[in-house]
Amino acid sequence: MLKSLLIDPEKCTSCLQCEMACSFEHEGIFNPAQSRIKVFEFGHGVRAVPYTCTQCQEAWCLHACPVEAITVNPSTGAKEVDTQTCVGCKVCTIACPYGTVNYDDASGKVSKCDLCGGDPQCAAACPTGAITYVSAAEVPAEAVHLSLAATS
Repeated sequence: MLKSLLIDPEKCTSCLQCEMACSFEHEGIFNPAQSRIKVFEFGHGVRAVPYTCTQCQEAWCLHACPVEAITVNPSTGAKEVDTQTCVGCKVCTIACPYGTVNYDDASGKVSKCDLCGGDPQCAAACPTGAITYVSAAEVPAEAVHLSLAATS
């Protein structure tokens, strides 16, 4: 079954709980700067929009990687970075048309959303339901949605 992160900017209060949950899940610390999801604010607080890797079907980051460090997780469909293989060349960051593959100076590697193995912590932590992980069939065509991925 296909699943997707469904983003509803109307519900986002810019509380940053998604960023905190993501950084804790992946880095073991509560630090929004280490998050793989970002909340962008527009119009000085008029609108907040959570934004992360869209898990593109035609993943340019995956195809651009010269060492094949980005692969598709067979159980979630997420495009994941193998940090053991990544050489930190940043070619994937350039290839990503959405700017959601990030270089980490501390590790010298790149990181991106991996859907937390099929249990996205950003969605679990969102107190307003601005981020939900739903069946792709539930996502209206005109909705802002991210991370279309296959799950078993």
